[in-house]
Amino acid sequence: MLCASGVLKAPNLYLSLYLKTHRQQYYALLQQVREQGDWESWLEFFLTGVRETSRQAADAASRLLELVGNHRKQLEALGRPAASALRVFQYLQKHPIVTTSGVAKALNLSAPTARKSITHLVEAGVLLETSGMQRYKRYVYDDYLKILSEGTEPLSR
Repeated sequence: MLCASGVLKAPNLYLSLYLKTHRQQYYALLQQVREQGDWESWLEFFLTGVRETSRQAADAASRLLELVGNHRKQLEALGRPAASALRVFQYLQKHPIVTTSGVAKALNLSAPTARKSITHLVEAGVLLETSGMQRYKRYVYDDYLKILSEGTEPLSR
């Protein structure tokens, strides 16, 4: 509904987690709707979930903006290599898991420029090398992904 009305460009709220977390209450309220026609209680529960999920999403967005801003300032201080490093950094915000060849191709950079930019990002603590390989390394914008994935851990039964 929010997407259709233009309020959101994409469905950014992960309401399923709220419903899973409050599974017993969710099913009990659905049963009340079925047996007693009590839509009001179910709607109140659902809207509370929308409110909580929205607050969590807004908090995550604020923390992402702060993280990106801090990293941007850090990279701007690199001097001459900052331009290429910042291009790669911008790319990371949509593609937080990268390889050197993938970055070079996507940004039309030479392999040495992409490699050097990634090295600057690793040294700045922005990227983390996760493959453990000598060649074909994979890098992750780990702090960014941690914020994005909060609350998506599997629930224990």
